[in-house]
Amino acid sequence: MNKVDLACLAKEDAFKLIGGDWMLVCAGKKDRFNMMTASWGGIGWLWNRPVAFVFIRPERYTHEFVEAEERLSLSFFTEEWREALKFCGSKSGRDFDKCKETGLSAVELESGAVAFGEARLTLDCRKLFKASMDKASFIDRDILAKWYSDNPGGSLHDVYVVEIESVYGVK
Repeated sequence: MNKVDLACLAKEDAFKLIGGDWMLVCAGKKDRFNMMTASWGGIGWLWNRPVAFVFIRPERYTHEFVEAEERLSLSFFTEEWREALKFCGSKSGRDFDKCKETGLSAVELESGAVAFGEARLTLDCRKLFKASMDKASFIDRDILAKWYSDNPGGSLHDVYVVEIESVYGVK
């Protein structure tokens, strides 16, 4: 993986990158990690830092890795990896070796975070902030009904704001 300048993100369409192309959120160490596909999140500027934000439900296996580590990676792929991303978003790492099942190869970044050699773009991130969503905080109650009715009494997402410390990709 090649380290590239943060400015390369300015050339990306964040709406397409996250909402359309999807990303793999990964945390852990090279010998024990998990990843999940996500299509909710964003990239921006907060506290005078380049940041990303991601949403993870506590019952997801990846959540325990994100909680245990200071760092996580966000990896973005070309369309040829769509089936691998579908698998990583629908199957649990508790039950499957996702790398074996998808052909993805884990790589350790300079920071010790885990990412994937096949990614076209990877953000190496350090956690800054976490908050748990609360039903009472929803102003638009239709969102709560639409996105959380399948999980009555269940958990809502945790929101993580992470600083983008390094970017890897094609130069």
